[in-house]
Formats: sequence, C-alpha cells, structure tokens
Amino acid sequence: MVVAALILGIASLVLSFWGKFAIIGVGCGVAGIILSILGKKKQPEKAGMAKAALVLSIIGTALSAVLFIACVACTACVNKAGNEFADQLASELSKSLAAQN
Repeated sequence: MVVAALILGIASLVLSFWGKFAIIGVGCGVAGIILSILGKKKQPEKAGMAKAALVLSIIGTALSAVLFIACVACTACVNKAGNEFADQLASELSKSLAAQN
C-alpha cells in the first residue's frame, strides 16, 4: 500500500507538467495521500516511505492543481486574443475590399 502511494505521488508530480494531464495528477495525488495515511497506520515499519509518499502526494496535488488552472486560464486568454485578432482582420479586409471597389 505504501509503495502504491509512493508511485502515485511521483506520478502526480510528473503529470503536473503535462498541461491537460495535470487534472489526472490531482487524482493521483489525492489517491496517494489517502494510501499513504492508511499505509502508515497498517504498516508502521514503512513509516518513512509513507511520509515520503505523503509529502510527494501533497506537493504533486498542489502543483497539479495550480498548473492545471494556469493552463486553462492561458488557453482562455489565447482564445480570446485569437478571436479579437480574427475580428480585427476581417474588419480590415472588408474595408480594404470596399475601398478597392
């Protein structure tokens, strides 16, 4: 159980840097937190590994959540800027065509 928590904590850290997959990192991190707490209670001889899994899972969950929100916000800003540019370009083209006729 503790090894699974450690693997999930590492996975949440790795997935946090892959844009849209950061949301999966949040899920892995939450699962890692739960498993590390349960593993620490059921396997006290692996308390050090459980603590490492807990720390990795917490950091991975927080980082994944922040980077996912940043990725969504950035995508929204780029989409808005692209739409404004397309509208401005269409306006300029229609003015140019009207001036030629």
